[in-house]
Amino acid sequence: MSEFTHFNEQGRAKMVDITEKQPSNRLAVAQTSILVNEQIYEQITNHTIKKGDVLAVAQVAGIMAAKQTAMLIPMCHPIPISGVDITFDWSIEESGYRLSITVSVKTKGSTGVEMEALTAASACALTVYDMCKAIDKGMVIGPTYLIEKHGGKSGDFHRNEPVR
Repeated sequence: MSEFTHFNEQGRAKMVDITEKQPSNRLAVAQTSILVNEQIYEQITNHTIKKGDVLAVAQVAGIMAAKQTAMLIPMCHPIPISGVDITFDWSIEESGYRLSITVSVKTKGSTGVEMEALTAASACALTVYDMCKAIDKGMVIGPTYLIEKHGGKSGDFHRNEPVR
C-alpha cells in the first residue's frame, strides 16, 4: 500500500507537488451507467424528450465536466485536456434498459486524467437523469469505475473483470 501524499507535516490536506514529474502521454477510461424504464428508453432513442436530444446534451456535459474537474474536486490539478471521447451503448435487462456511458480522456502532462474521466462519466449520467426525471425519478445511476489508465509513474492499470 502506498503512502498517502495529500497531507503535509501537520496532517493537513495539501495539493501534491508535481513540479518535478516529467510530462508524458496519459489516458484514462471510465464507465458508468444509468438504468431507465421503457418509456424513457423509447423517448431517448426516438428523440422525443421535451428537453431535447438527451445523448447530445449529455455528451457536451461530459466534455465540459472533464475540463472543469479541478473546479469540483479540491485536490485535482488543472490540466490541459487534449481529448475527450464519450460513447453510449444500450442493453436490455430484467429491471429495465441500461445506458452504458464510456469516457476516454487524454492529456500530455505531469499527472493523470482518471478523475477527469470519472467526473465526465458521472456528469453524463446526471444529465440523462436531469433531462428525464419528469418521466420517472426512479432511474438508477452506477456503478461508476475506472476501466483503464496508461502513463505516469504508477504505470498502467486495466480492470480485468466488469463491475456489476
